[in-house]
Amino acid sequence: MKLIDALHRWTGGLIGLLLAILGLSGALLVHRNAWTLAPHAGDPRVADVRQLAEATQRLMADPAARPQSISYASDDFGLLRLMFEGGRGAYADQHGAMVMQWNSQWERPELWLFDLHHHLFAGDAGEWVIGVAALCGLFFVLTGLVLWWRTRRTFEWRLLPARMSRPAIVRHHRDLGVIVAPLLLLSLVTGAVLVFRPMTALLFGPGAPARIDRALAPPPPRDAKLAGRLDWAGMIVMAQARFPDAELRSLTLPRKNSGLITVRMRRPQEWLPNGRTTLWFAADSGALVAARDAAALPPTVWAYNLLYPLHAAKVGGLPFRLVMTLSGLAMTLLGTLAVWTFWFRRPGRADRKRPSYARRSARIMWAKRTG
Repeated sequence: MKLIDALHRWTGGLIGLLLAILGLSGALLVHRNAWTLAPHAGDPRVADVRQLAEATQRLMADPAARPQSISYASDDFGLLRLMFEGGRGAYADQHGAMVMQWNSQWERPELWLFDLHHHLFAGDAGEWVIGVAALCGLFFVLTGLVLWWRTRRTFEWRLLPARMSRPAIVRHHRDLGVIVAPLLLLSLVTGAVLVFRPMTALLFGPGAPARIDRALAPPPPRDAKLAGRLDWAGMIVMAQARFPDAELRSLTLPRKNSGLITVRMRRPQEWLPNGRTTLWFAADSGALVAARDAAALPPTVWAYNLLYPLHAAKVGGLPFRLVMTLSGLAMTLLGTLAVWTFWFRRPGRADRKRPSYARRSARIMWAKRTG
């Protein structure tokens, strides 16, 4: 038990601040569409495929000013988001008219906060660090539950510590950790699996990573360069005709010389915000190359696609967003106090010789009960 206690304290002391940053940024990002300020952000989503096709044609017609991707409006955010090379971007209304532009993500808080939460401003390396932190957080939660069990008789429901003394903070830390443990496990497990896909084998059984990779793989690359003029409106109309009940979510130019333009859609039964219903068009001609219906994906892939909506509270409306906000704020508080007590409120030599706060409390309660 002493070893578990030492590992728990050192884990909290070393990664507590990182978990606190992830928790706070995640709590803010859950409500990102609500606090993103831009003209027409509150417009209702347009479902008219003709209007969306015309807007797409207008935005993509000029090769010199063509964005790398378009993210279409959703039910809670009424703008198109355009991403260009070099980190530039813009918002456009659903008619294709520019309403706001930026030259760097640092000009838009919703963008740099997203990058902080997902990549720590360090690209793939930062994403790997976040995955490791999530695994450490899981260890932190599980060992915390084990350590709390010894002191369960002293449990009290407190939002904040009774005092800012080390014993009071430690007691509050353990009790609050038990209360929010299910939410923390949900956030940490989904986050870790989204970063490290091989971990899907733990949730969905052996062979799950390979099945997911095969099911979500795009068509083979084509030797085709992006043409200067294409019928972008025709692609949108064709995509909607192929999946009439689907919501248009994004259009992306070819990546890594794939020779394929990607259009993603979201059917009503999908939880994933951008959907997995996908169409690929040839970059040189605009001809339809392949289409994938999310309804035909294997059950393992369907289950995998539920992880991100749960992690980012993209289902369940405002009630579930508030639940995941609580998870993020609790992680922030627990991580911050863990670092504070470990590095700045460590017990002195004399304090180490005294019985712990929990033991003293237990003895006092036992004395009262036995008279």
